Amino acid sequence: MNYSLKSMIILVSLFIFACYQKPVDTQTAEYGIVIHGGAGWITEGKLSKEEENSYKAKMEEALRRGSQILSEGGSSLDAVAETIMMLEDSPLFNAGKGAVFASSGENELDASIMEGKNLNAGAVAGVKHIKNPIILARAVMEKSPHVLLAQEGAEAFAVEQGFELVDNKYFFTQGRWDDLQNAKKSEQSGNDQSSLINEKEFKFGTVGCAALDKDGNLAAGTSTGGMTNKKFGRIGDSPIIGAGTYADNATCAISATGHGEYFIRNVVTHDISALMEYKGMSLNEAAELVVNKKLKEQGGNGGVISIYKFGNVVMKFNTPGMFRGFMLENNEPQIKMYKN
Repeated sequence: MNYSLKSMIILVSLFIFACYQKPVDTQTAEYGIVIHGGAGWITEGKLSKEEENSYKAKMEEALRRGSQILSEGGSSLDAVAETIMMLEDSPLFNAGKGAVFASSGENELDASIMEGKNLNAGAVAGVKHIKNPIILARAVMEKSPHVLLAQEGAEAFAVEQGFELVDNKYFFTQGRWDDLQNAKKSEQSGNDQSSLINEKEFKFGTVGCAALDKDGNLAAGTSTGGMTNKKFGRIGDSPIIGAGTYADNATCAISATGHGEYFIRNVVTHDISALMEYKGMSLNEAAELVVNKKLKEQGGNGGVISIYKFGNVVMKFNTPGMFRGFMLENNEPQIKMYKN
């Protein structure tokens, strides 16, 4: 074989090899933040324009605050905690101040937070007197050897750490109280809790956030009041690492909202990360498979928001709507509520 023919064969082989290689990821944004405020039967016309504007305004305020932290060189962990705390302080969402009521007539709150650079995580479940559960979840991560603390034990730890306890009445909102009364009436009519979740009046108001900072570190967090009329100390996916929250610098940061039992069974947030790590899927492909195939086929309602290590944002849900938004670098916030 002459030299020129060998050269041609080598060049053709290299071309064919290059065509079959997965494209190299490029940086979309140096830093960014993405949030959700719950998913469910959120359809156009269900909310008044005034209500729509209230949700959008609060979400924009939270996005701008988180993005400001990131733009000034702050950590993704700081941005996630601060952003979620702002949403917890709003009565609009099922977290903190606007939490739904358990069957007992009290508010029981759950939260979790995770950082991707070292897989450290912290969570609290079933707390009743903590104004901002996401901050206590961070304290569990940073100031205890544990990941998840629950109920009275979590609050005893909070007192040791100097947290001020609030009366459970702090979380009262009339709308959430009315939701509890309606749920109890429906239950008395013979409907079980699982059937209530599929009613068109039901929506998940859990809040969550994922962020990428200038150092390339990812973090995610989730906070919720759980399900209206929940019993027996029920705990959903929000405080469960790998189900409601996950972050790994090698893949993505992700927060979920929806019917928690399904998200726990499918370890949804870790599953999406694992599909990226082990199968080489993109964040979009992995989230689509888990949310709109696996969960949907099982009847699991909800969605996820996530950000990739290069700044790509993905927001997937299988319900008619999801309060969601993102902000990359110095761009304007992008906020959506409905399917389209």
